[in-house]
Amino acid sequence: MAPSRVFGAFAGRALMAAAAKSATKKAAASAEASSKTAVKKTVKRTVSVKSTGGIQKVVPVTSELGSFIGSPEVSRTEAVKKVWDYIKLQNLQNPDNKKEIFCDDKLKTIFDGKDKVVFTEIARLLANHFVKTT
Repeated sequence: MAPSRVFGAFAGRALMAAAAKSATKKAAASAEASSKTAVKKTVKRTVSVKSTGGIQKVVPVTSELGSFIGSPEVSRTEAVKKVWDYIKLQNLQNPDNKKEIFCDDKLKTIFDGKDKVVFTEIARLLANHFVKTT
């Protein structure tokens, strides 16, 4: 049976209009809720970016690493970044084996005098240069 026969022509239109209004209200409410969650997410992101703990924390370094980087205090991530920038600038990566890095005199001062270093060793060798603070 068609809806107009059961409820009448006018009643069917009224019910359809009420359903459309309800759907519009629900869509507006969900859009408002999603905008609130989007605002909350951006607030959380900015808070997490501003935190300076762990490897992002700026700590004092030894004189060897300080002279290499040019600062007496640096974060671990920044130190690794500066070392990699130097390696790429001086073209010290082995072209045959990209995992190996040839150490020049400047790198030997911070890498315990080694001639070659595998890139997975960089963080471990740099860890000796960060002064432990309690």
